[in-house]
Amino acid sequence: MTADADRSVDRSLTREHFDHVTRVTTRWSDNDMYGHLNNAVYYELFDSAINAWLITAGESDAMAGGELGVVAESGCRFFRELEYPRPLDVGVRVERLGRSSITYGLGLFDAEDTAIAALGHWVHVYIDRDSRGTVPMPAAVRDLLERAVAQR
Repeated sequence: MTADADRSVDRSLTREHFDHVTRVTTRWSDNDMYGHLNNAVYYELFDSAINAWLITAGESDAMAGGELGVVAESGCRFFRELEYPRPLDVGVRVERLGRSSITYGLGLFDAEDTAIAALGHWVHVYIDRDSRGTVPMPAAVRDLLERAVAQR
């Protein structure tokens, strides 16, 4: 597939392509001097959507657990601007599930539009809180993510 063909597939993604969708609201401070959401805000929204899903549906306790899911890689393709004040939807999809790592695909949508505004990717690697060595992901997290993949 060519890069241009790959980009057209990315732009055709809808909320239905994602395992979990979270509604969020933008804040006054999210806009930058150009009048749209600062690029760093997209990453904050992605991080919050992933962790909210893991905490609420996967019963993950990042503060007390022996394992930590740390970001090993992230990226974002921006298709169109978003701005404050707007409700947004953040879609999270499991792209790859390894022993100690997960690759997520993320979609950011204006809540009142069907077109994808940004497509992100995020890799979490689980490490031991004390030794910082790689460990298998917690069973509750694996169960949640395997169920999401199976429900597609």
